[in-house]
Amino acid sequence: MTTAIHTPTTEFEKKDRCADLDHRPRVLLGKMGLDGHDRGVKVIARTLRDSGAHVIYSGLWQTPISLAIGARDEDVDLIACSMMSNSHLVLGPNLINAVRDMGRGDIPIHMGGILPQEDIPTLLEAGVAKCLTTGVGLLDIVDGVREATKPQQPTLDGSAPTAQLARDITMAHANKPVRADAKRRRPNRVIGITGSPGAGKSTLVAQLAAEHTRRAQSNDSLGRIAVVAFDPMSPITSGALLGDRLRVDFNQLGESVFYRSLAIGGEDYTALDDIIELIGGCEDDKGPFDTLFIETVGAGQNETRIRDHVDTTAVVLTPGMGDSIQMEKAGILEIADLFVCNKADHPDENNLVRDLRDIASGRPILETVATRCQGVTELLDALVTG
Repeated sequence: MTTAIHTPTTEFEKKDRCADLDHRPRVLLGKMGLDGHDRGVKVIARTLRDSGAHVIYSGLWQTPISLAIGARDEDVDLIACSMMSNSHLVLGPNLINAVRDMGRGDIPIHMGGILPQEDIPTLLEAGVAKCLTTGVGLLDIVDGVREATKPQQPTLDGSAPTAQLARDITMAHANKPVRADAKRRRPNRVIGITGSPGAGKSTLVAQLAAEHTRRAQSNDSLGRIAVVAFDPMSPITSGALLGDRLRVDFNQLGESVFYRSLAIGGEDYTALDDIIELIGGCEDDKGPFDTLFIETVGAGQNETRIRDHVDTTAVVLTPGMGDSIQMEKAGILEIADLFVCNKADHPDENNLVRDLRDIASGRPILETVATRCQGVTELLDALVTG
């Protein structure tokens, strides 16, 4: 949402303002319509993170349907959206209807941006829970998130299987009891994608999901795809900015991909095996999830536990990561079933591949440029059919 910042910055020191709630608030931030400016919404995202909330940032140019899919799959407490002037009276009601169609009409919607005063009653009557106009302070936004965060129940009455799956994951990740009748099955393929921060893991996963979806349209044996993406949780406030989702174009993919963002401290994968089986056990009229990608937090040399939970581990590297001695050190490179050299258009790419060949011991080395979808077809072949 776009807002003027009138509150002194000293009031925005990192402070956990959500510790007394039933759970960490989960907020989906999005910009609907053709608004190409995101500075304001990023300020809000950081403020909410620093208050202790978990913020899912979906990015620019969202549609009501893409935001509704995100709200359902992420099991959020609140949708906070804004848009350009003159589109709010159409996009606002459309978003309300789309969220209801996804089986989560209970999720409140806060709308911000340039909202003419005379239009606010119409939006409220349509079902918008709160309208935040320019001039609203950041602490007011934080308070609105707190007010919208209600205690969670294990079962969502009357919701579709995918919406219930999202709640099951929420409960499992929080180490709370999952409903007794939840089905569990391990997907046919569980693939871990790990590597250092900035290596391009999120973009690669987004491209892999898009390519897998394209293939599945003509090959039923591939089944559906799901993604679990981990991002770091603040050690100070326990807040988190979950930004991996914005790499995926849900305006094109729609409901063909189930995507869930989760905050994690260190390598605490205590609930991951249960989450994996809950995803595999979910089935609706679109079929089961046969392939699951798990994207780790940006990893260092000794972060290797993901290997214990997946069938195949891909380690993503980029040129310029260090000399050949770094390659010889024990740790993350040892867990790789295959290596992905991303950003292969970098001039040091040949040196990276050469050094990797010295330690790969026959393990595949694939080169990609995720931003251009280069090498993604070959990578998917190696991960899914290799």
